[in-house]
Amino acid sequence: MDQKMPIASITDFFQEIIRDLHTSLYLALGGSADEESIDWSSQVVDLASTAIKILILLAVLGAFYWLAIYILKQSKTKLHLNERRTKIVRSVLRYIWIVASLIAIMSQIYFEPETIKATAKASTWAGIYYVLWTSSGQIIHKVLQHYGLNASIEQLLKNILSVLLLVLGLASVMAQFGFDIVSLVAGLGIVGLAVGFAAQSTLANFIAGITILLEQSFQVGDWIHINENEGRVVLIALRTTHILTRDNITVIIPNSNVASSEVTNLTSKNFIRFDIRVRIAFEDDIDTARKEILQVLSDTDVVLSRPEPSATVDEIGEYGVFFIVRFWVKPAAVARMPKIKEGLKEDIKRAFDAANISTPYPHMRLLMPKDVDYPIATKPFATTTQVVSQSSEPLPLTKNEQ
Repeated sequence: MDQKMPIASITDFFQEIIRDLHTSLYLALGGSADEESIDWSSQVVDLASTAIKILILLAVLGAFYWLAIYILKQSKTKLHLNERRTKIVRSVLRYIWIVASLIAIMSQIYFEPETIKATAKASTWAGIYYVLWTSSGQIIHKVLQHYGLNASIEQLLKNILSVLLLVLGLASVMAQFGFDIVSLVAGLGIVGLAVGFAAQSTLANFIAGITILLEQSFQVGDWIHINENEGRVVLIALRTTHILTRDNITVIIPNSNVASSEVTNLTSKNFIRFDIRVRIAFEDDIDTARKEILQVLSDTDVVLSRPEPSATVDEIGEYGVFFIVRFWVKPAAVARMPKIKEGLKEDIKRAFDAANISTPYPHMRLLMPKDVDYPIATKPFATTTQVVSQSSEPLPLTKNEQ
């Protein structure tokens, strides 16, 4: 008896769920809670009638859409539309077709007129902001090209404008459905303020990134030296700057560090000067050595002939005469500068060897008089000794010691 009671309770529970589902389905089909039976035949007729109306409306809208696309294809040449503008027009037509189809479906399935009207307004605002978003990139590109600004600023402005259009579009759409936009914006402002305090370093890097892009101290592709890092700038993001070194290693530097550090841009001009040091022996001729050095520079393709290279005496040192060799190269050669310098030193050494110009090395030379007999007689060193007794008074010196 006790075991049958729980089974009956479970059965009643599921039967109650089935009855609730049946009632909900009946009410969804348009039935009344006061009716005791469902007229399924009339409900099926109403559903079929609604479906046929929807299909007819969709077919008419689809026919208008494909007719508009056909006219666009035939008139593209006459209207002087390029590929990009044609895509924009097609996107707008497709959007209008989708929105019209949605409104047609909503009008046939008993949506409230206010809801349909709000949907139409929201779709119109969304379409306007979509057209602005698709056209903003081309407008920004033309403006920046007119003022000669680089691609990094273009990408930055595109991102900012995209976010701005997205926020305004969402606010306009939500306002059509009765949302309080003022309260929502105020709430977002408070959240943004809290996030700003929590991410001060990220915000500082973001502001520094905007400053770097606007000042254009260096651009993507320039070869720069910052702190202990030297390499080519491959990316200027909103938070970091990426540098590719000669070892093919990417160094990521926060923009706040870049903005507060001394940055040397090696490729900001049309040509750059570098120098190396070489030395010759004191006995060698300076003019001959200079001639050999300049000939090596002249035979090196990467070294520019204008401005002219030079080789002048920089120092007369302890182990020879030091030349400082100055030469100019194009910005494209900066990345290979260590190899270029090493090659010049090797070529200059070979040229010196061919011209019998010696390259001295640290050494010591002892010079002795010729009229001295070897070995040279030396005198013994005089020494003195002193014996200290236990008392503090010193003993007298011996005769030899005196």
